[in-house]
Amino acid sequence: MTTLALPRRADSSFLLQRVQPAMTGLIDGSLSTLAPVFAVALATHQPIYAFFTGLATAIGAGVSMAFSEGLSDTGDLTGRGSPYRRGAITGAGTFLGGVLHTLPFLIPQYGLALVVALATIAFELVALSWIRWRFFGTGFLRSFMAIALGGVIITAVSAALGAVS
Repeated sequence: MTTLALPRRADSSFLLQRVQPAMTGLIDGSLSTLAPVFAVALATHQPIYAFFTGLATAIGAGVSMAFSEGLSDTGDLTGRGSPYRRGAITGAGTFLGGVLHTLPFLIPQYGLALVVALATIAFELVALSWIRWRFFGTGFLRSFMAIALGGVIITAVSAALGAVS
């Protein structure tokens, strides 16, 4: 697959102002919500508790990332564009990344909810790796391994916390 055939300056602006904030949000949402969702799921074996934990975490992380990105710089010196637009893109990406693997916990059967959530996480890893490959020229396998490593560390910590209770 070829990359977008935009002029270099337009391509750079698109990456800085749209793709990079979206990617930051998606990665943050996907990774930061794993620990609370799976800690609650493994501790309680109650999918609905994991769902509400994930939903609250995704909303909170989305708002936090929107403000963080929006307040990080005005975009004038860096060329990163409107802070409001970047904040909205990052916040929405964070919420989306966090809520995707939370939705399976609406399934009332604990085991099935876990399997579907894990499959959703695998999909997220592939999608994030593809985005990094497509827009940033990072090797797909390298991206997959880097993102998966973060997910494995977070999941291991949350599983340990969930198992303790």
